[in-house]
Amino acid sequence: MFWVRVRVRVRVRVRVRLRLPVPVPVPVCLGWAGVGAVAGVGRVPLRPPVPPQRHDCPQLGRRVQEGVCHMAVWFRLGGGEPIVKVMFAVYAARIDRDQPLAGLELGELPAPEARPGWSVVDVRAASLNHHDLWSLRGVGLPEDRLPMILGCDAAGVDADGNEVVLHSVIGQTGHGVGPKEPRSILTERYPGTFAEQVAVPTWNILPKPKELSFEEAACLPTAWLTAYRMLFTNAGVRPGDSVLVQGAGGGVATAAIVLGKAAGLRVFATSRDEAKRKRALELGAVEAVETGARLPQRVDAVIETVGAATWSHSIKSLRPGGTLVISGATSGDRPSHAELTRIFFLELKVVGSTMGSKDELEDLLSFCAATGVRPVIDEVLPMDRAREGFERMASGGQFGKIVLSNS
Repeated sequence: MFWVRVRVRVRVRVRVRLRLPVPVPVPVCLGWAGVGAVAGVGRVPLRPPVPPQRHDCPQLGRRVQEGVCHMAVWFRLGGGEPIVKVMFAVYAARIDRDQPLAGLELGELPAPEARPGWSVVDVRAASLNHHDLWSLRGVGLPEDRLPMILGCDAAGVDADGNEVVLHSVIGQTGHGVGPKEPRSILTERYPGTFAEQVAVPTWNILPKPKELSFEEAACLPTAWLTAYRMLFTNAGVRPGDSVLVQGAGGGVATAAIVLGKAAGLRVFATSRDEAKRKRALELGAVEAVETGARLPQRVDAVIETVGAATWSHSIKSLRPGGTLVISGATSGDRPSHAELTRIFFLELKVVGSTMGSKDELEDLLSFCAATGVRPVIDEVLPMDRAREGFERMASGGQFGKIVLSNS
């Protein structure tokens, strides 16, 4: 009797495919969890975990494990090299035309990376515009581009440590995007400034005058640039001319009052709110009346941003041959009376105006630095309280600009 030993080796091959959604949703960093965590399928350690690192979080005021705050988080592939860098951002997650703030989210999204012709800027301050509310309603922002970081304006520091201001019109001259791409404003095609960092074509970066704070400089690239172009390029007013500014309190309207006063214009303003009319007088308006009230004289130009609610009054307030410049329609774009007869009979000019050029922004920065003119700031909020700023702007309660700060 004898025994025979037989050794059998069986090899089993198992293939596991992890499908990562695009864009990759970025939750808090799990340190050692690797790709599985990023994909949202649970902890899948690809190799033994590394000890968690800790760092000081200035927002929380204490030391925390790497990745559990919004400041310095990297996803690591099994303890190796970082694969996705994330940052805190304020973004449109959904489109809601009736309740725009329902689509507003605050959280972590992938940070921008430098690429040829573009630069990454550390955002120190950014300001709100009504454009951000319209984006949440889907105007200029289709759903297939979500999530989209909001914010058009910013001042910050570039990779070389220079203090800079951003011109937010992308593709105006083809720089960074090619000559055939139509122009757009940040948040329409490219992520905006309500974040720790933003990437823009290097051509869009201007030096920040030392006389201006980050918060002041961040107010200029959209609302103040728009007002500057409306007054001095499209309305063509000169010192001594008269101007009506509709809707005192909004960013563009407030800028127009301050710039008009500094340029020697006779500025009239309107508002439904008595406190805002008083503020308009303090800023330099010669008279502030209730919306729709008769002015003591007809004016050379009207700065219109309200739209339907004030359109008829704007047309009726112009002298023969006068100019109405419109850059927005916050109350709607379908006035009940177009006043066409007045327009052609009095040979009035209606001029549309959107933003401004990089050269005009450079002129505006120099003007503010040289004259001491400063943007009117309603309040400055930390970036993680952005929702409060959006709610205040949506209610129309602000006078001047609302600024979000990362400092």
